[in-house]
Amino acid sequence: MSQATLGADRAVPEATPLRTRARRTVLRFIFMTGGIAVLAVVSLGYWLHGGRYVSVDNAYVRAAKLAVTTDVPGIVAEVKVREGQRVATGDVLFRLDDGPFRNALAAAKANLAQAVLSGEAMKRDYQRMLRDIDAKQAQVQSDQASFERYAALVKSGGVTRADYDDIRFRLAANKAVVESLIEQAQVQLARLGGSPDMAPADMPSVREKQAQVDEAQRQLDHTIVRAPFAAVATQVEALQPGMYQAAAAAAFGLISTERVWIEANPKETDLTEVKLGDKVDVTIDTYPGRVWQGRVGSIAAGSGAEFSILPAQNASGNWVKVVQRIPVRIEVVRQKGDPELRAGMSAVVEIDTGHIRHMSDIWQH
Repeated sequence: MSQATLGADRAVPEATPLRTRARRTVLRFIFMTGGIAVLAVVSLGYWLHGGRYVSVDNAYVRAAKLAVTTDVPGIVAEVKVREGQRVATGDVLFRLDDGPFRNALAAAKANLAQAVLSGEAMKRDYQRMLRDIDAKQAQVQSDQASFERYAALVKSGGVTRADYDDIRFRLAANKAVVESLIEQAQVQLARLGGSPDMAPADMPSVREKQAQVDEAQRQLDHTIVRAPFAAVATQVEALQPGMYQAAAAAAFGLISTERVWIEANPKETDLTEVKLGDKVDVTIDTYPGRVWQGRVGSIAAGSGAEFSILPAQNASGNWVKVVQRIPVRIEVVRQKGDPELRAGMSAVVEIDTGHIRHMSDIWQH
């Protein structure tokens, strides 16, 4: 073998590692820059599509609640429901002993009847007064005629001065009586409201007694306490027959089965694109895998801290900014056969704002 051939064989092994290292350097550069590019593209895509949905896990099922009360006091006669029982609108919940209220109603009706009779008597008395006035005026006219005759005769001596004075005083007295009767009739007419033909039902005294009858009837009706809406009765054992139920005191509770919603408390920074009517997907922790549809029904006008008994006062020098939470009400669409939603259940909501980010938004952040 010649020396030239041996030199070529040595050059091949030395050139191969150089090419391999160059190839590795190029591939490393491609992978590094490509990975960064892929990461940037993925991040950009996630950012562009990530501003549409707002997920909130600080959410709970809420329902209309009522502490059942009545505005009349009394002894509980009967409790018609039991713990956990479903009631419909108008169902009887409990009854109070209505004996005292029936007696009060009977007394009020008697007073009303007496007022009607008194009104009729006042009308008849007014008519009697008018007849008395007519009769006395006729007497006055007779006395006036006699007085004029006596005045002509006393000058000629046809009658004595004493007879003349007697007829004169009698005429004056009867005139005074007529004036008194007229005044009494006017007073009676005023009591009749200025109308002698007023119906008894329109008389003030009768209307007052009628109002008392209506109030007694209302109180009697309120001895029967009914459900104002469809609900489930709770804490019923707090009320037992024989107990004295004070007016406006809570007897037990009702939780509505119809007026149910989700109350979410997202951070204020998540509400930028949220608006009324946005579609919402709701999942309840109790029923994993099941999704309810809903919509944003309302957004509170203030944060939860604004309605606390002792709101935060950040006027000191060590003030720390805290992200606030704004209550959002979600109206849930409930279908027949859906599982029961109970007040207080934990929920997760995902609000579809419909907002799509654009490349131009990057320069605004």
